[in-house]
Amino acid sequence: MQIKDFKVEQWMNEWETKCRYNVAETCTYSVTLDQLFDICGGSREEFMTDFAARRLTYGDIEGNPEFLEGVCGLYETVKPEHIISTHGAAGANYLVLSTLVNPGDHVVSIMPTYQQLYSIPEMCGAELKLLHLEKEDHYHVDPDKLDALCDENTKLICINNPDNPTGALLSAEELQVIVDIAKKYDAWLMCDEVYRLLVQDDDAFTTSPIDLYDKAVVTSSMSKVWSLAGIRLGWCITKSEELRHDLLSHRDYDLISCGMFDEAVAAYALKHYDKILARSRRIVRENLKVVMDWAESEPHLSIVKPEAGTTCLVYYDYDIDSYDFCIRMMETEGALVTPGDAFEEPKSMRLGYAYSDNTDDLKEGLAAISRFMRMLE
Repeated sequence: MQIKDFKVEQWMNEWETKCRYNVAETCTYSVTLDQLFDICGGSREEFMTDFAARRLTYGDIEGNPEFLEGVCGLYETVKPEHIISTHGAAGANYLVLSTLVNPGDHVVSIMPTYQQLYSIPEMCGAELKLLHLEKEDHYHVDPDKLDALCDENTKLICINNPDNPTGALLSAEELQVIVDIAKKYDAWLMCDEVYRLLVQDDDAFTTSPIDLYDKAVVTSSMSKVWSLAGIRLGWCITKSEELRHDLLSHRDYDLISCGMFDEAVAAYALKHYDKILARSRRIVRENLKVVMDWAESEPHLSIVKPEAGTTCLVYYDYDIDSYDFCIRMMETEGALVTPGDAFEEPKSMRLGYAYSDNTDDLKEGLAAISRFMRMLE
């Protein structure tokens, strides 16, 4: 397999530990274990004492039952036997795509989105067609364009909801139309929904395709919404017994099982998911308002307001390549954002606006970006 450079991750690997203001961070501000117990109101001592008495074996190969039950609670129709634990959402995406896609398969994916959703099918030898999400449409999927890219040979449609980097959130009607298109061609529908539930409005639509379509496969993790990226735990969900068998067979070659401690922490967090979700939603809502006020005050910037998630795509009108823009800004002001070209979107940058639970920290990072832009004028 010929592997393409993973632009976003390589950028973060290079710069994330060198910045003063990490306005590229995509997780809702991560917590310590002590903070997790404070948020959830549980006993740190009881949890740690119980775990310290366990033998450190492989644990539950197909997933800690309490963790699987916790994941079920995030969906309407999902059962533990539908879930496969993985090494983060990145591991889930790789597992699903490398299992489903064979050379010559017809795959349709969106762009801009997380690069795995189009580069992995291409690396697997798929015939790849891309649906470009347009700024003028608020980066929502155009169903007519999607339908036009599909035919009777289409095996898989890949979407990301909410979308990274744009923060677009599909409505109930839009998602149902996409499901209907997948049904029309008897195609699998994969949805990376790692930012699901991080909505700006409590009434916003958050149903998952897994609750709407038997050939849906969804992926997510404990990182973005639940502020626990350090435990490196994710999942993929399918209701197909055949696909589940194939996913587990592929997983045997590179994972065997996830970590016992990781799954125990996740199970504990998901027992108290409402408290963690309330914190995360507070952070993204307060911080997005700060970002929007800042962007509106900057005459050289334009932005489509995100509807969900932790990221937004901000365009600038300076005559400078996005990689040069971001590197020079890091070197002069220490402010880290992600170049838009990492998402094939020139003259733009992806901001992560939930990297702090203190709006003052975010304001300092945005002020550093503004200082750099003054140097370009």
